[in-house]
Amino acid sequence: MSIIRIARRCRRASLLALLTVALGATAADPETHQMGTKYSPLKQINKGNVANLELAWEYHTGEVPPKKPGMALIAFEDQPSLVDGNLLVCTTSRRVIALDPATGKQRWVFDPKDPKLGMRKCRGISHWVDDKAAEGSHCKSRMLLGTADYRLVAFDSKDGKRCENFGSNGEVKMKPSKPELFAGEVVAGSKPAVVNGVVVVGSAVADNQRVDAPSGQVLAFDARSGKALWSFDPLPRDPADPAAKTWAKGTAEGFGAGNVWANMAVDQKLDLVYLPTTSPSGDFYGGTRAGDNRYSSSIVALRGSTGQVVWHFQFVHHNVFDYDTPSEPLLIDWKLPDGSTVPALVQNNKTGLIFVFNRATGEPLVPIQERRVSQLGKVAGEQLSPTQPFPVGMPTLAPQKFSPDDAWGFTPIDRWLCRRKAEELNYGAIFTPPSEKGTIFSPSVGGGPNWGGGAYDPASGIMVVPSNRVPTIVALVPVAKAKPGEMAKVELGGTMAFPAKGSPFVYEISPLLSPLGSPCSAPPWAALTAVDLARKKIVWEVPLGSIEKLMPMKPPFDLMDLNLGTPGAGGPLVTAGGLVFIGYTLDDSMRAFDLHTGQVLWKTDLPAAGTAVPVSYEAGGEQYVVIPAGGHSMYGSTLGDSVVAYKLRKR
Repeated sequence: MSIIRIARRCRRASLLALLTVALGATAADPETHQMGTKYSPLKQINKGNVANLELAWEYHTGEVPPKKPGMALIAFEDQPSLVDGNLLVCTTSRRVIALDPATGKQRWVFDPKDPKLGMRKCRGISHWVDDKAAEGSHCKSRMLLGTADYRLVAFDSKDGKRCENFGSNGEVKMKPSKPELFAGEVVAGSKPAVVNGVVVVGSAVADNQRVDAPSGQVLAFDARSGKALWSFDPLPRDPADPAAKTWAKGTAEGFGAGNVWANMAVDQKLDLVYLPTTSPSGDFYGGTRAGDNRYSSSIVALRGSTGQVVWHFQFVHHNVFDYDTPSEPLLIDWKLPDGSTVPALVQNNKTGLIFVFNRATGEPLVPIQERRVSQLGKVAGEQLSPTQPFPVGMPTLAPQKFSPDDAWGFTPIDRWLCRRKAEELNYGAIFTPPSEKGTIFSPSVGGGPNWGGGAYDPASGIMVVPSNRVPTIVALVPVAKAKPGEMAKVELGGTMAFPAKGSPFVYEISPLLSPLGSPCSAPPWAALTAVDLARKKIVWEVPLGSIEKLMPMKPPFDLMDLNLGTPGAGGPLVTAGGLVFIGYTLDDSMRAFDLHTGQVLWKTDLPAAGTAVPVSYEAGGEQYVVIPAGGHSMYGSTLGDSVVAYKLRKR
């Protein structure tokens, strides 16, 4: 589940009247394309001239969401790809549009004929080159795309025509582990991973529809033929699986999810694909699934050729917090004290905790300690884990607690109302469990960091990560006590209720807001944080986004600093020019920050919220920075269908 829908509530709050990969010559190189670092080695645009950026072109996909999208979740979240001279953009309907990278002119469109299901988004596509195919042959260079109706599609990267010898007419129809309750209960929305000619596909399983949810299975296919090769279920069904003993029943039968909805990372040389897995069903009550529940809520390294588990680590034991592993891992070189390096994996989590491993062996490179966590408010039948893992000495990317003393408001009355509200709920440090009374989660169920993850600069060793900071309230309402209509209620911007079939509770989730509509937590409500990973220090942290555009009217004078951060979505791009580019925010802006100081060096208005991942590439001797700007319906942002490109103004 993504972060609670605070944005619409904030828009109408009366008190507010007073949130890549290098796309240059190496963009298609499988050695770097799937390492998650969101780094570009280009530096024509740098700290000294970034203020001279101007709009180069703007393209419209033709997919403007309706002004009132209803329950449809529509988000333009793509991370475009530059492949074989085409800038490829994946739209909300998963059409792939090839653009001239220098002019933005459309060249061709590939349409997978995806149905318009409730979750309409695309988080990227993958590229593979068939080294056994004749030079210049059709589909030697091909793109791979997952769809909302759970298909894997292959098409030529140069002309957009289907690869007819892949599966049946260029596609493989994947089969969920059980019949879906509704079309789109299982979708393939994030980009497939490709490791040494094997395509690995994750899925998003609809949250909290039923305890006996479909499996979060990971499927692998031959990238040339589409032939099925292996499958992996993050919830062990075989009693002989070593992880099965972490389920009280001896297997995970009767439960689903644990799926991989985030992008995966790949190390081609090690023949490993890294899976960020989610919580098992249901998200907030696990009384019938006692135990740690491995391989859920973990990073799992599989052998690409066989699907064999090589190593794994669980970030949240017995997850009843919806703290999924939400983002693509970062694969970097980790410097040891003697000056040598080891291949490392850095994983950011909704919890705001940063974990670092030797990605070949799974050995922690930052010590991890099991610490006792709160059991306050545990509901009947629940069997919580007494401890959770914490990296030792590494800074956190989100507040790790909330109490009435942390209550905040624009005015004393607002703060008092927030304090009174918090005192009526359970509260405490991270991992304080859901309760019938209602528990304040800080970080929120959506983070902390989320799917956009971090970006890493290899020269400085700095990782930059955006995060949301507004806590949420999670309450477990016994089904027998649920109010009429509660069983199907989802209010945009307010309380969401999930009656997961088979659970004794309805899950109620809401943002922690004052009665006047503003957050009860102190700003920033979203932040951008730079961490020196080797030194385990925060280099800088700044609010991400201004609330000015969320206010019903602009103040006639400067009452206060409006740069308080806005909850949002998307990821950063770091460049060798010493810059961090990011959209993310609900103020319809893209910013360029100084990588070393956090100072904003450039800012531009976007036609809609840039809830995506910017990319950079060179075309015709000029460096471009491109971002999809179409917004996110869940956040109540400005919506649109734009792809915008910037380059330096010619003198």
